Amino acid sequence: MGGKDAIVSDEMAKKFASEKESPYTRWVCAEGLDIISAHYVANLNTVELKPWARRGGRGVYINHEASRTSNDCYVCEIPAGGKLAPQRQLFEEMIYVLGGRGSTTVWNDKGQRITFEWKAGALFAIPLNAWHQHFNGSGRDPARFVAVTNGPSVINLYEEVEFVFNTRYDFKSRFSGEPDYFANKGEQKGLLLETNFVADAVNLPLVSAKERGAGGGHIRFNLAKGSMNSHISQFPVSTYKKAHCHGPGAHVIILTGEGYSLMWPEGEEPRRYEWQAGSMIVPPNLWFHQHFNTGTIPARYLAFKHEVVSVRNAQGVPKAWISRRVGGDQIDYADEKPLVRTMFAQELAKRGLQPRMDGAYQSELADLPPLVV
Repeated sequence: MGGKDAIVSDEMAKKFASEKESPYTRWVCAEGLDIISAHYVANLNTVELKPWARRGGRGVYINHEASRTSNDCYVCEIPAGGKLAPQRQLFEEMIYVLGGRGSTTVWNDKGQRITFEWKAGALFAIPLNAWHQHFNGSGRDPARFVAVTNGPSVINLYEEVEFVFNTRYDFKSRFSGEPDYFANKGEQKGLLLETNFVADAVNLPLVSAKERGAGGGHIRFNLAKGSMNSHISQFPVSTYKKAHCHGPGAHVIILTGEGYSLMWPEGEEPRRYEWQAGSMIVPPNLWFHQHFNTGTIPARYLAFKHEVVSVRNAQGVPKAWISRRVGGDQIDYADEKPLVRTMFAQELAKRGLQPRMDGAYQSELADLPPLVV
């Protein structure tokens, strides 16, 4: 859980050398792509890509070591006027379109085929083991998307790449060729929206979520009936969210606004990461993290994540939403370090702004559990 690099001697490292690589990492290497091992990427729109010969585009994988066996992330670019090769896989995939426009065709072995269009800001998932192919709708500009999959665990489990990518089986409960499968609709159940396609994640209406502080909005997704999940959060100008920690594998993609995040393992000083639209932050396992809006518009982010992220209580509530005062993993405003507020005020002052946090601090007190010493 510590923040140090924990580098050991070469002699000790050699004892574990055969365990460093995995079927998954060997597969990525065979694809001719790099793996960026990082928990922060300044801009997904400009991250360097390499030719991806098999798929017919360009790509790079971005995998933090804390999540390399649960889920991964990759950025892919479809050339102008081009398309990617058809693919099916025995793992789930969630996609957010960073730039451009185009369409995707999805079909199964029974021949049920549907096509839907997308543009920058769209969010969707590929049904498990369904054939799919992405097309760029522009003859002039490339299209770029970021995707998160649970491929590492599946490839490591089966190891046989041919089995993972070429097994004939239709998961009819996931996808059965429904004509409206990728319609921009869904059923709202509390904070959860069950859907397969969101046309515009940047402007999607959200549900109030005061538990996370700062008058923010929130919506959770179950896409294509997958086991992975995602959510969108937004918080107002000159505010920040409560710090919390959770398991590994959450890929936080900034959709709008600008600001910074603090991340730290318990007992250490916070590290700061600047962000803007297109940045990505991947909090390491059980590191506290906290997001601050220093811009002039609401800040909104999308989190793609594996279920291992969510440590839940007996009621099924993520502990990251529950005060540490009662055994959860969220730090109440009343318990945060003075540094948090001082730094935020200083950053806003540079922009001629002032914090708008007094209401959030005050409203928290009504439900604040007693502090146990």
